[in-house]
Amino acid sequence: MYRIRHWSVRNARALEAFYNGFERILVKLHPLWKLIGYQRLEKPFAAAEKLIKGVLFDCQMCGQCVLSSTGMSCSMNCPKNLRNGPCGGVRGNGNCEVYAEMKCVWVAAWEGSQKMKGGHAISQVQQPIDFLQSNKSSWLNVARTKNSHRETSGH
Repeated sequence: MYRIRHWSVRNARALEAFYNGFERILVKLHPLWKLIGYQRLEKPFAAAEKLIKGVLFDCQMCGQCVLSSTGMSCSMNCPKNLRNGPCGGVRGNGNCEVYAEMKCVWVAAWEGSQKMKGGHAISQVQQPIDFLQSNKSSWLNVARTKNSHRETSGH
């Protein structure tokens, strides 16, 4: 998993482009998701997401994915679950202070973000984790959220 996690960071730009297209499709399919029922779709979507993102990013299924803001490095892999940057204990070689053999998730996030078109997003402050969303599909959450914003704004 660790090697694939670093592959994802090295290929952040290509993964960003793929995800942006995937997200557009998810959002456009909102009427279908709504017709079937988001609750009904939750388990199969979460299972697919866990498999795909687990392999590519060592995803921890927080349900509030910010990979597109963190250079394709899952911030939940930080042993301290830090969501907005490194703890200050990053070793001189860029490794984690808790697990000396592991590269700091946030060092990897910075490297990946520099490869992305939307790399500036790493500087945006993220909301604290809502642990009630754990093991839920962030893909469905994005489709639901983006469409609810459109429906309330009239777009």
